[in-house]
Amino acid sequence: MAARFLLQRSTQRLLFSSRSVPAFSSPFLCRAHSLGPSDDETYQRTTVSIMKREANNGIMIHSYSPMGFNIDGNRVFGPCALIPPAILQWSVGSSEDITEESISLFHMLEPPIEILVLGTGSRVERLNPSVLALLKRKRIALEVQDTPNACATFNFLNSERRLVAAGLIPPSYSRALEVKQDESGDSK
Repeated sequence: MAARFLLQRSTQRLLFSSRSVPAFSSPFLCRAHSLGPSDDETYQRTTVSIMKREANNGIMIHSYSPMGFNIDGNRVFGPCALIPPAILQWSVGSSEDITEESISLFHMLEPPIEILVLGTGSRVERLNPSVLALLKRKRIALEVQDTPNACATFNFLNSERRLVAAGLIPPSYSRALEVKQDESGDSK
């Protein structure tokens, strides 16, 4: 019976071996043995018992339009206030209507919210300084954004289980892609 020898290159010299051994083998890179149920008394299978399932992530805004919002399958027409788990109609027409009185709904909550996300329509609008001062006194962080970004921010913060509320005004119709025609009927 002929023995097969393999020629392997090592960093120091050539090795002759009757079996294939990697040139970079190390005793620290191999396992000596593995534990099994009959090998050791401390070997046990891992089991997991779920004591309480986590609640869902609260309410999520699925879509928005100039008409309103789709919130967990509920269609809400016009501006709304989201205070998980409640969805309320919010009686503001535009960002000019956001006053100390209209945001009183958000700072009277118990437990108090950490963050108020305001969606001001298609564009970010400035708020009355008295509104900003009131929220600062009540220690409520304020995030003012256009409504599409406010919806995403609310969903993100709500999924992190933060104490968040939102006041959202639907965005207006976009006229950016409209084709304008002059009096002769030519497109511009």
